[in-house]
Amino acid sequence: MSLVDMPVADLPAAEQVLVTLGFMRLTDAAPLIVARELGFFARFGLEVELVREVSWANIRDKVTVGTLDAGQMLAPMPLLTSLGIGGLRCPLLTGLMLNLNGNAITLATGLYGQLVGSEPPPEDPLQLSRALARQCAASGQRLTMATVYPFSTHTLQLRLWLAAGGLDPDTQLRLIVLPPEQMVDSLAQGIIDGFCVGEPWNSAAVQAGAGVIAASGYDVWNNAPEKILGVTAAWHDAHPGTHLRLRLALMEAACWLADARHRKQAAELLALPGYLDLPRGQVLPALLGQHQYRRGGPQVDNPDFLVFHRYQAGFPWRSRGECLLRQCLELLGKGLPDAEIAELVTRCYRTDLYRQAAGLLGWPCPTQDHKAEGAHAAAYELEPGVRLGADLVMGVDGPDAC
Repeated sequence: MSLVDMPVADLPAAEQVLVTLGFMRLTDAAPLIVARELGFFARFGLEVELVREVSWANIRDKVTVGTLDAGQMLAPMPLLTSLGIGGLRCPLLTGLMLNLNGNAITLATGLYGQLVGSEPPPEDPLQLSRALARQCAASGQRLTMATVYPFSTHTLQLRLWLAAGGLDPDTQLRLIVLPPEQMVDSLAQGIIDGFCVGEPWNSAAVQAGAGVIAASGYDVWNNAPEKILGVTAAWHDAHPGTHLRLRLALMEAACWLADARHRKQAAELLALPGYLDLPRGQVLPALLGQHQYRRGGPQVDNPDFLVFHRYQAGFPWRSRGECLLRQCLELLGKGLPDAEIAELVTRCYRTDLYRQAAGLLGWPCPTQDHKAEGAHAAAYELEPGVRLGADLVMGVDGPDAC
């Protein structure tokens, strides 16, 4: 069913028509921007003001206190904020994952040159990680790397990449937090040696000559959960009709983005001054899955660099939530009983809300809340032997992500 076919008048009424929605200057904010610019929000009777923020903590705090109604958030954020980790304690939830993937690890150009020298750049991203570990061991150097938030897929991906090469992130790394849009300048000024961030900031560093992409997020954790639509439990309870319409609009926008023919138009919208306010050439690589890892280097193609809609990208798998929560708790040196983890994830990752919206759209969606995570080295059918349609073909999610 398409949006045009849906009898919007039959939906539950919107308790609130004017909605403020926070976002970051990132390419994976595309569903929000497309939904506003192409009228998806309006067709569901909503007037959505997109508010550009400078940090994930800002979005979290403003949603928590009610300055924002909803926000683009990091996938672990509802879980950790509900526990009071990293800031205010507030029950947050999501009924919609906005995208998979979209991050990369970038090293300063000078550091990259030290690792590679006159040799051709390695094809295996782990070769750079191993070279980095050898150099740090030989020199005693302690790298300064940046991610966007202490408990994020970025932090997990960076630590996985470094550890896979033999470098101990806890003893051989100084990890700091910077807003995404400060990464490139900090790298160019020598404040940091590298970073893991979402696009377009890796491409911006490459095009400026300040950095070289060492690995994509997909190389480290295939089809990792990335951003979600986050709201407080109290706001959802008071505005279930508005929240439903928000999800429907964003799901349709993500579906529109899944068509590669629309990606260049999306780049034009994202590049506008009110949104990313960047050259179109910095926005396009992630949307097209066509990157230069170093300035003047060959094009690296990965159509799954940034995934919207495909592979059931919007479904808030509770198995993914449990995986993320366990990894974040491990960073803190803490643990929770399995029953408490399952109960928290059930409250925060609302698969029922996704199914409600998918049912209204006539889309197939999973009937289960859990799947094996980090176990699939190739695309697979969610329920083998059952004719579920192409929309229930799942993407690679391994190896060893969880």
